[in-house]
Amino acid sequence: MDEVEEKGREILFEAWSIEASDIHFIPRQNDTLIELRIHNHLYEMDILSKAFSERIISHFKFLSGMDIGERRRPQNGAMEITINNQKVDLRLSTLPASYNESLVIRLLPQSHHLKVADLSIFPESTSQLLSLLNYDNGLILLSGPTGSGKTTTLYTLLSAAQKRYNSRIITLEDPVEKKHESFVQMEVNEKANFNYSDGFKAILRHDPDIIMVGEIRDLETAKIAVRASLTGHLVFSTVHASDTIGTIQRLIELGIPRFDLKETLVAVISQRLVMIHCPICGAVCKPECPNRGHPKRTGIFEILAGMPLHEILSNDKRNTRVSYKTLDDFIRQGISMGYIPKQISLNQQGDHYVYP
Repeated sequence: MDEVEEKGREILFEAWSIEASDIHFIPRQNDTLIELRIHNHLYEMDILSKAFSERIISHFKFLSGMDIGERRRPQNGAMEITINNQKVDLRLSTLPASYNESLVIRLLPQSHHLKVADLSIFPESTSQLLSLLNYDNGLILLSGPTGSGKTTTLYTLLSAAQKRYNSRIITLEDPVEKKHESFVQMEVNEKANFNYSDGFKAILRHDPDIIMVGEIRDLETAKIAVRASLTGHLVFSTVHASDTIGTIQRLIELGIPRFDLKETLVAVISQRLVMIHCPICGAVCKPECPNRGHPKRTGIFEILAGMPLHEILSNDKRNTRVSYKTLDDFIRQGISMGYIPKQISLNQQGDHYVYP
């Protein structure tokens, strides 16, 4: 094993061991900074020489199926590694930057499966999420910024539906984020001229109960998600939006008629991940504390469904007052319960939560 391969494995193993979600290679004028994203915060890991970092980036590009000779255009790749007998999928993305290529590696552990009850410390949220699985057809959308836990929630809900009803679940993704043996997972391949439209037509001939479209990015994928729900299937997908009402506005701006949304949309879920601590001990639990095993982060969910959703779809004004709990409502509830630090606040853009 040469020094480039050894250093590459060392970076991956260290990132995985401290639960990093992403590894960033940031090119600078004289060197390359490596940072790790841990619980939505970036931390400096290492600084490499410019020449050595170029070799490591080329090494990762080769392993993930990218063109190592192409440095002028963005590229995407994927690979799988095993760390301590656990499979970890890697999603790699390069960008041509001012001084050199920038590389980001996302780590996606494959063996960690959650129950819906594990998604949040608020039982009313998890109960409402589970109740959405009772629908036979319709469109359920999850929204939130990158890193807010949408993929984890989506796969957890799909897994719960499969176990509860023995449903045939078929996914159409770009790329497949997490492999699941109980699902039939398809990956869009533009190089092979296999796009979302082709995949959707193939799925309908494959007798699905539930369809998952990885992400609504444009009018084409939005139409596919709506059409799939109109065919009598339960459809899940994700959207990048700041809140539930913003998700609806996003679909309308893409060109989906409000009437079609009234016919198909059964729920919109907006999600964030927030840091929590023990209400008894604070940031660090004492050995004898019953909360010692609780996670460091929890999901908070703004779920728009039922009559509140119907009211908003029937009224094109964003300031319609309806009775449903927002993200801020859950933040205040978490603070009153002692799980969420009082310093937490939502930034002005609504993109993520800040922990001073």
